[in-house]
Amino acid sequence: MNETQAPRLSICIPTLNRGGFIGEILQGIVSQATDEVEIVIVDGGSTDETQAVVAHFQALFPRLRYFRKHEREVTAKSASPSGGGFDRDCNRAVELAEGEYCWLFTDDDLLKPGAVQAVLHATRDRYALIVVNAEVRSGDLSRSLDPSRLRLASDRTYQPEESQKLFVEVANYLSFVGGIVIKRQLWLARDKQPYIGTGFIHVGVLLQSPISEQTLVIAEPLITIRYGDALYMRSSRYFEIWMFLWPNLVWSFPDFSDAAKLLVSRREPWRRYRTLLLFRAKGAYSAKEYRDWLEGRLGSQSDKMCARLLASCPGSIANLISFVYYYASGRHDLLLILDLMKSPFYFARALKSPVPIQKTGTVPKTASI
Repeated sequence: MNETQAPRLSICIPTLNRGGFIGEILQGIVSQATDEVEIVIVDGGSTDETQAVVAHFQALFPRLRYFRKHEREVTAKSASPSGGGFDRDCNRAVELAEGEYCWLFTDDDLLKPGAVQAVLHATRDRYALIVVNAEVRSGDLSRSLDPSRLRLASDRTYQPEESQKLFVEVANYLSFVGGIVIKRQLWLARDKQPYIGTGFIHVGVLLQSPISEQTLVIAEPLITIRYGDALYMRSSRYFEIWMFLWPNLVWSFPDFSDAAKLLVSRREPWRRYRTLLLFRAKGAYSAKEYRDWLEGRLGSQSDKMCARLLASCPGSIANLISFVYYYASGRHDLLLILDLMKSPFYFARALKSPVPIQKTGTVPKTASI
């Protein structure tokens, strides 16, 4: 790349304490990168070996630029990998980027061979937004849990007047930041502040108003998502995100109909007893979540009593009921089954006889549960 020539594609990676993963990611990117590509890493203040790993790859790939926050810039809240810290670092990476397009990527997933060239080729057609499909694999990458998150037989182009169709068909997938390639100028022109702290700044930027240019969705899975952060699932943050932050974000967009929004997320999913039972079965709903999030929102005494009972229900019983229900329903969603098996309440663990799961499976089209 000529010294005065700006890169066409900036791969932007916000990170925090992922030294055990980021080297594998960078190896995959560097092995595919051309003179049209740069890598921009914004480190929210890692205390592990992240800085040393990145320095190794900087020596191999001079177009890797690394920006690390100093300790005085990091607070307990801003350093959260799923809260304000992620949102600010994601935005900062785009601001620092020099490419015409920015690929917002994660710090623990992987690119498949040929992914960079496929995206570079797509940018030549001047799409405002390119959505890159992904496969989901187990945390150790040994098993495919979902071979294609977006069920497309071929690439699909959305015209500006098809914004609602794009919203319905792609919004849930967009909660995964790694599948987004956006024109940098489009990102910079849009409002970011309302979405700081949601963990979904990228979705807010994309969907706050219809995009006036074409969007391309690449059907071939070019990304490998590493699935299974069990500790995160058992945190109050997990409950907050999927019961409040995500639904509130989806329902905040003014240009989509209520019917379209309902296909993406229920407005108040926490009002459904079935949903609370499932979160209890996963280890993500307890008396703490009830007190912090539901007690003040539920109006009737009967609703409060039911929500409180579900929060104190023996977790192994909730786990068993969830297994029976979802197998009986015929869904056989491998990601859900894995969530239930990783739960501290997994009913079969004490019996030393884990429930067998299929090698392939399907994932629900929407996030409604």
